[in-house]
Amino acid sequence: MAPTTASAVSSRGDRPFWIVNGVVSVVALAILAYLLLLRRGSGDPSSLAFMPAVNASFNGLAAILLVLAVRAIKNKQVSTHQKLMLGAFASSTFFLVGYLAYHYVHGDTKYPGTGGVRVAYLLMLASHVILSIPVVPLCLAAFYFAFRRRFDTHKKITKFLFPIWLYVSVTGVLVFLMLRSAYG
Repeated sequence: MAPTTASAVSSRGDRPFWIVNGVVSVVALAILAYLLLLRRGSGDPSSLAFMPAVNASFNGLAAILLVLAVRAIKNKQVSTHQKLMLGAFASSTFFLVGYLAYHYVHGDTKYPGTGGVRVAYLLMLASHVILSIPVVPLCLAAFYFAFRRRFDTHKKITKFLFPIWLYVSVTGVLVFLMLRSAYG
């Protein structure tokens, strides 16, 4: 029998986390796919009409908190970094809840513009949607490894997570602004 290393034991101990992370991520993705691809909305069009602006605000707040959190950790302000990251995660979570509620009532939103602006919007939206997919599992993993005080693994994850999460948050605001200007 081969000797057991600390990392092998640690990896086996992470199995329940990875299972929960996978289930949560797949369920979140399935709900989004259902709301955007299958459900057509059934509510009053005026209900929750304020939510896109609220959701864009949550995305903008998440982006600001992410940048401040990275700045804090670079300045060795660990406690500030932790609070800012919890705030960014909460803001993104509130965004997701609001997004799900809005699209449950309204279904998918179509962009009414034409020409080059439409192409730019659709390209931004596509990159936003595709890159948003790994944010939930990467966030959960980053928090898990930080909580477990396994900062080497936490840093490896956040090296990829930060630019993706920031891009998704910023483009979420831009998508809202483009839709708002197209609808007048």
